[in-house]
Amino acid sequence: MSFTPKLVALDIDGTLLTPLPETGFSAEEVSPAVREAIDRALDAGCHIVLASGRSPLGMSTVLKHLGLPRHPSEQALVVASNGAVTFSYPPMQVLSEVTFDAREAVHAVLEHVPDAAVAVEEHGVGYRVNRRFPDGELDGEMILTPLDELVASEVSRVIIRDPDSTSEDFVTLAEQLGLQGTNYFIGWTAWLDLAPDGVSKASGLAEICDRLGVSAEHVLAIGDGRNDIEMLQWAGRGVAMGQAPDEVKAIADAVTEPVGEDGAAVEINRWF
Repeated sequence: MSFTPKLVALDIDGTLLTPLPETGFSAEEVSPAVREAIDRALDAGCHIVLASGRSPLGMSTVLKHLGLPRHPSEQALVVASNGAVTFSYPPMQVLSEVTFDAREAVHAVLEHVPDAAVAVEEHGVGYRVNRRFPDGELDGEMILTPLDELVASEVSRVIIRDPDSTSEDFVTLAEQLGLQGTNYFIGWTAWLDLAPDGVSKASGLAEICDRLGVSAEHVLAIGDGRNDIEMLQWAGRGVAMGQAPDEVKAIADAVTEPVGEDGAAVEINRWF
């Protein structure tokens, strides 16, 4: 118990927000227990940083739900797009963005799943897409764009979604392809996130911590997804949610209760 968090890094979907069983999408509501635990951490002088695969636009809504930042004179610091983008809020201002040439990786994946939908973030607006995603899966507008135009210039993140595959199918495919020069994350369904090589929530958090003067050993990170693995390994204490896949639990320092039982609050309350 000698560990004392100076910064708590929180995933959103499946950690702060509970996915609805009928759709898998998160209910945009933070439980009172989680909100109270965050309040206690803030009152103790701890930094709260959201770290998600969501776009900056999608994360601003969650910041409002949490009432972050608490005071008009403050700004929240946030890790978005699986670490490719960091920003401050309000107003939303991009602090850093890492981009890459995604053409080769995208075409390699589409050789195996030619009917997949592809999306590229359009900051502050939504996504440019080659075909529409199911309603509710993407934040903001969907701007129909030919595939070659989507990846004609460098991007910070690409989403590939195949409704006819499973997440396990995409895990196997990503391993087979190797995706050289690209980092990848598998979502809760057949959803593949492509990011610049070496970029993850951990790299984004490292940038935020440098700004705040906080070392990794003083970071408590909580998450439930495969895209949280690097973050949980990097932090001084990495905690997996109770419903996380086995490979996420295996690398975590501890496993808390599932999101439906306010697992994030249970862990935060250990320290505050």
